[in-house]
Amino acid sequence: MKNTFKLSLIAAAIMASNPAFSGDPKIAFLGGFTGPLESLTPPIYQGAQLAIDQANAQGGVLNGNKINLLKGDSTCADATAASNVADRMINSEKVSAIVGPMCSGATIAAANNAAIPGGAVLISPSATSPALTNLKDNDLVFRTAPSDAYQGKMMAKLLMSKGINEVVISYVNNDYGKGFAESLAASFKSQGGNVASSEAHEDGKADYRAELGSLASMGASTLVVLAYADGSGQTILRQAMESGDFEQFVGGDGMVGDKLIDALGGDINLIATKPGSPNLKGKAPFVKAAKAAGMDPEAVFSAQAYDAAFLIALAIEAAGSDDRAAIAKTIRKVASAPGVTILPGEWKKAVKAIKDGKDINYQGASGNHEFDSAGDVPGIIVEMTVKNGKFVQLGQIK
Repeated sequence: MKNTFKLSLIAAAIMASNPAFSGDPKIAFLGGFTGPLESLTPPIYQGAQLAIDQANAQGGVLNGNKINLLKGDSTCADATAASNVADRMINSEKVSAIVGPMCSGATIAAANNAAIPGGAVLISPSATSPALTNLKDNDLVFRTAPSDAYQGKMMAKLLMSKGINEVVISYVNNDYGKGFAESLAASFKSQGGNVASSEAHEDGKADYRAELGSLASMGASTLVVLAYADGSGQTILRQAMESGDFEQFVGGDGMVGDKLIDALGGDINLIATKPGSPNLKGKAPFVKAAKAAGMDPEAVFSAQAYDAAFLIALAIEAAGSDDRAAIAKTIRKVASAPGVTILPGEWKKAVKAIKDGKDINYQGASGNHEFDSAGDVPGIIVEMTVKNGKFVQLGQIK
């Protein structure tokens, strides 16, 4: 819940302690423009850019200043690259905050080596490893996608509802894969399912037939792949389909990309899960704006990236400054009830409310972002399947 002080009073105090503000604020977007998520990254970046474009088109921040969204390649598989690009953004470009990175390992590296030491808020739209929950982050690291501790539970529930009570799991050997696999296995077993085997694999190999042979020997007909659509996940699915050892395939959010279907064919028997936003107040205005901008509003994590960028912009406006400490003090307040409801695209409404001394409560494209003490959000997980050569959403898993 919010502090009872009005945002205008907070902004005035912060402005008094940060009188040096001048020029256009800079925010960084860090994404996997190369690596195992490269086909998923462009629409995620576009989601963040759409939020900034809307704010700039409706008058900008802090009496007419325009926000600049800088982008950097954090890859997904290379923690050193993520640290380096985050360091450049924080210490050379002097950005006020970061949207991203996308992958969990990259996010942890960027946070520990740049954002946290630099006192900058970092909001990832797609880093879902449970490891982020326990990060010692000085209340600077947030995410707009739910933890895989929750997605694993919902995937287990989905599998049991479909009569699938035995699986084998192949997961990419990193923070994302390990955390997701552990959550899924624990939840699946607690609901009466059997995980015949759960094995890690290394990303970037050309041949996973040995790993698949080991999994197939367990006799389960359902293979769960927790990896990336442009990386090991695609190769594993292709070779599993060639072997004929499995009847049903299951993937997590990292596998939801049409490039995967383009590569493997539309007849693959695949179901998947990902964070979604069905029937939320903020979804319709986002969908309308995304379509007008030529974007796919259903692209995985695009809505979450939009929300991350919009929240940072709101925090700058509410703080009256692009100072990093000022943003950190206001980010929770603009995301939480009570306050004037602000939906995606309602920038002018938000600015007026702030100037009138009112609290605001952003209700986003991907959900309400009532961050808990760890910077996590409550989640909505949806079921995905392949139809007519495309991923389609079937509805929320409850």
